[in-house]
Amino acid sequence: MGCFFSKKSRRKSPDREPSLSAAGKDATGNNVSESTAPSSNDQAAPKQYSWDKREKVDPKDFMLTGIKDATVGRLPGKLNGQQFVIQECENCNIFVFDHSATVTIDDCVNCRIVLGPVKGSVFFRDCKDVKCVVACQQFRTRDCKKMDVFLCCATQPIIESSTSMKFGCFQYYYPELAFHFKDAGLSIFNNNWSNIHDFTPVSGETNWSLLPEDAVVLEYVPLPDSESEFKSVRISADVNRSIVPLTKGGRRTESEESCLFVFFAGDYTTANARKLIDEATAKGFILIQTKEVSMRPEDVNRVFQNNAEGLVEWTAKGPVVALELNGDGVVEACKNIASEVFNGTKVFVSENKNSASRDVDNFFNFADMQMGL
Repeated sequence: MGCFFSKKSRRKSPDREPSLSAAGKDATGNNVSESTAPSSNDQAAPKQYSWDKREKVDPKDFMLTGIKDATVGRLPGKLNGQQFVIQECENCNIFVFDHSATVTIDDCVNCRIVLGPVKGSVFFRDCKDVKCVVACQQFRTRDCKKMDVFLCCATQPIIESSTSMKFGCFQYYYPELAFHFKDAGLSIFNNNWSNIHDFTPVSGETNWSLLPEDAVVLEYVPLPDSESEFKSVRISADVNRSIVPLTKGGRRTESEESCLFVFFAGDYTTANARKLIDEATAKGFILIQTKEVSMRPEDVNRVFQNNAEGLVEWTAKGPVVALELNGDGVVEACKNIASEVFNGTKVFVSENKNSASRDVDNFFNFADMQMGL
């Protein structure tokens, strides 16, 4: 019996394949001319996939490494939601005027940093003498020392093995910032800047504190150099222009009277909330905290209780924006503002001083639970 592999298959041998002549015949016996014979040029082009068409990304465009004594960063439109890395920088002014996915800052010393909205986490590691303005979903530090942070954070900020940390409320503006907040999926009303969790507390010591209430951002993080590439960016740290409302946070209030004011979803919810803040603060009242959160029908009944009737249909239209305002006489003042300024707009305002405290606790306890705080 012969072996199958003992002879070379004629069918697979290229030098034994019959070649077509200029006027040969095809498999069906028809004449085939040279002009109609298949050629290598007639082969189909390789299929293009979506990932083949993507613009090539240079990792160096998304890193700042080993820079000293310089003003550096990224202009709007340069990151577009990519992750970013800053490491081993010293005595630098760093401005990232764009939204990003995540940002890690490692081994930086004596730097001033501004970060546009970050969809995920901002993580500082092994940094010292850093002053920064940050907006993010999550904020965390590890092995850091002497940081001053003007923060907008959607979740509870966490410090670990870090000392001499000071926090203040985010106060900043540049023209694209509101759009960058939206692109990063962050709400300007969800800011837990003062609700710090120390993962490694030391008995008898305080690793963090709040910046002075009258702290001015530009005294900590100055404007870019007039000769830098960022000179054309119109920046303001004025409290009245800040994208994020300035809140008192965890500082002690001067009055025992607070009021809950809630705007329901609509075309002008954000603008109306800002208008209320302007009206109330002009009268001397203080904005304590704000939240933007979605509510289910059962949530409405639990939070608003006897006032829930008629509110369920409004919460189905989208998230609500709630504000706590504080000061003697604030409840009556808010009711007047609601009737005079927001007549025709669906709102909830605490009915009286006695019920207001319960309203505030019910809503913000619910909101914190919803957000996992």
